[in-house]
This record gives sequence, structure tokens and C-alpha cells, in this order.
Amino acid sequence: MLRDYLADLPLVAILRGLRPDAAEAVGMALVEAGFRIIEVPLNSPDPFRSIEILAKAMPTGVLVGGGTVLDPEQVDGIRDVGGKLIVMPHGDTDVIRRAKEHRMLCTPGVATPTEAFAALKAGADAIKIFPAEGIPPAIVKAWRAVLPKDTIVLPVGGIRPDTMKSYVDAGADGFGLGSALFTPAMSVEDIARNARAFASAWKELR
Repeated sequence: MLRDYLADLPLVAILRGLRPDAAEAVGMALVEAGFRIIEVPLNSPDPFRSIEILAKAMPTGVLVGGGTVLDPEQVDGIRDVGGKLIVMPHGDTDVIRRAKEHRMLCTPGVATPTEAFAALKAGADAIKIFPAEGIPPAIVKAWRAVLPKDTIVLPVGGIRPDTMKSYVDAGADGFGLGSALFTPAMSVEDIARNARAFASAWKELR
């Protein structure tokens, strides 16, 4: 269940641009900060290799998968290298259904209630509100009034430690974190520092 991985720290690390030779060190820095979900977008260099390295190297209880998944065949590739999570920028129900056929967890991107309900009907385990920069907390609160109460809602896009509170107050369950957490140019020490800052900000909210 996705909620099991989100229980202690509901923050998803989005490692866009990660290189395979850095995968294990970056992954361990995140895990040491409390992260339990790691996503490698497929528009990264050799993403399937990075996913494979992370899936093998991370401790039990860490969920590894691929992001920016655009078609069902990419779902197959992520499964074949040990990934268990599919994250999408859109709500393509064919991709969602393929993920569920493989018993993988799936978080599609949605920008309207219509997309959100369609994704949930197709079997989505959570909805990724994307891009969050264009969907402010007031809209998230309005969505919350109509979505099933057990829906996991994760805003993604432009999230920083100091912007999480307003979304949580509106009903967000956690967040996907991109360039404020990781860029390929950052050192492992910088990534670890960012990860600790996000983890600390979340704990203060709770």
C-alpha cells in the first residue's frame, strides 16, 4: 500500500537528471534523511539503469520507481528492472491500467477534478496535482470537498519547505519534490542537506 511508504515522511524524491554512477550515493543520502519513496524520471540519462541500481541498493521498505512515464511499454521496462512505482505527468488511463496489471503502485498527474476522478476510476493509488504552481491551495481545498475522503493527494511542482503548510492546511497528504531537493549539479552533501530541511519542515507541520 502506498500509505505504508508515506506514513513516516510523505515526501517523494524526484531525481530528474540522475546519473547511474550517482544513484546509490544519492539514494542513501535521501534514505538517511527519512525518505522512503524515490522516483527517477525517464527523461534522465539511462533511467532504467538508475532505477535498477536503486531498487537493488536501497534498504527494505524503500519504494523505487520511474517518473515521466508516458506509455504502457515504459511501465513494462520499469517493472523489468525492479521498479514498483509509476509516476506520470498526465492521467493516461492505459498507463494506469498497465501498472495495476503488474501490481505496481501508480500516481498519475492531474490538473482538473475530471482528470482526478478518471484516474481514480482506472485504479490510481494517489493523484499527483501537477503543476502545483498553477493549482493553489484554495483549489486543492475545493477538490478535497468532492474527492473520496481516502484519496491520497500529492501536489508536485515548485514545492519548497516554506510552501508546504498552506497545501497541508488545504488537505494535501504529502508532496513530490523536484529541483528544490535535487539537481544533477548538486553534491551529495547538498542533496542530504536539502533532504533534511524538507524532513524537518514536514515534522514541524505535524
